[in-house]
Amino acid sequence: MEMIMSVLTNELVSRFISSLMNKYMGHPWSKEKQMERLQLLLLRVHTVVEEADGRYTTNSGMLLQLKMLVETMYSGYDALDSANCHQLINEVFDEQASGSLPFYISTPLKRLRTLTGKSNHRTGHSDLKGALQNLDNVVSSITEFFVLLGGCERMSCRPYDTYLYVDNFMFSRHTEKQRVINFLLQHNPLGAPTVLPIMGDYLVGKKTLVAHAYKDEKVHNLFATVLYLNGDTFRTVDHERYPSARTLVVITLVSDIDDEDWNRFYKAVACINKGNKVIILCTTESLLRFGTTKPIYLNSLSPEEYSYLFKTLAFGSANPEDHPKLTLVAREFATMLRRSFVGAYSVTDVLRKNMYLEFWLSMLKIYKNIAENNFLTFGEDLTVRIKRSCPVDLKNELCPTSSPVLLLPARSQAEISQRQQPKVRIGDLIMNPAVRPKGDFDLVTWESRIAPYREFVYFVPSHIEENSKGTTRKRGATTQL
Repeated sequence: MEMIMSVLTNELVSRFISSLMNKYMGHPWSKEKQMERLQLLLLRVHTVVEEADGRYTTNSGMLLQLKMLVETMYSGYDALDSANCHQLINEVFDEQASGSLPFYISTPLKRLRTLTGKSNHRTGHSDLKGALQNLDNVVSSITEFFVLLGGCERMSCRPYDTYLYVDNFMFSRHTEKQRVINFLLQHNPLGAPTVLPIMGDYLVGKKTLVAHAYKDEKVHNLFATVLYLNGDTFRTVDHERYPSARTLVVITLVSDIDDEDWNRFYKAVACINKGNKVIILCTTESLLRFGTTKPIYLNSLSPEEYSYLFKTLAFGSANPEDHPKLTLVAREFATMLRRSFVGAYSVTDVLRKNMYLEFWLSMLKIYKNIAENNFLTFGEDLTVRIKRSCPVDLKNELCPTSSPVLLLPARSQAEISQRQQPKVRIGDLIMNPAVRPKGDFDLVTWESRIAPYREFVYFVPSHIEENSKGTTRKRGATTQL
């Protein structure tokens, strides 16, 4: 009762402030006042989102409202960041006009002015006034959600969900995670394994979502084990070979399968234990027909979410306010990487180690050159090639004194272990090109710190010969790129 009265009191105060704001909305607020008000609203919404992420929310309406809260919150952060960037750009040009800013720094920042200005209009909420109105509308209707949230069971404490180190836990995906947990905790209504399809593009985080949901204490205690299968191994499931304990079966499918094969697989899973659950991870819509419950569509992060993630990863434990010019570079990186998770984590892992503007600008230049070279060579965007596990040509950008670097994706972890070649992290190679081995080696672009702990490794051959047809030749073997 005390909590409800406290919430209602805070709500009345908030509505009183909002009414005053609306009353005087005809009088123009200063930019500083708008930014201050926006920060206060963002703090309030972020607090509610974080609280909701730590509770078991089974109400579908609350999950929809949570999704709306998250989208509005990141739009607000993006608008605030855009306003800060505009203000910073003006300060940079004042420094340039006075001659206090070196030319080799002012010139790249000048190019960022136009690019940053374009990215500021990605959504209708990019201006401060629009973001302020949207957040104020959301906050005015948040009381009922917060009261209902107080009745939801709290999850056990999780050591990494402290919002201090984003690379140690799954970012965003609040409603999707709740839906997976709810599916796993529900009893099978028909006395047979239920099937949840999760559909999304490559490298969008489907496996990470399932692994994160399985880490929940209730879910972990409910299932004795997790069985990971793919399009080749799911046909080999035999109920006589597996223990009868309750099992979570996660199957990754990259292409359609026959109904007969699926029926045999499903019967085998049902014979093992009626309480089993099946999750299908897929990129093909036709596979949704095997689901027994409403599918989850896992899309890429919104531009606003991705920009927030990249900035948080890039600065780490450092305070962005102590490095204001770096925020411009971070914003441009976030735009160029096209919402790639692997790109964000691998690039920011390098940027965090050197918080100097000159280094960040040099890294931005290197990435732009690599992207342009690959587009000219293959006619395809760099992030798209990485997502599709296609070869990537770095030429001499990373090692200007060495032979060209062609990254050929490793096919599997088994292949990596079988080759047993030297491993080099891309950050170490950038900092010191001398660490490059003389022969073939594996280049680690990023290693996830959370389940399923995937390692993104490229194979780098030692000798490459190019011909006029756009092929590469390594030790007598030719591969068409």
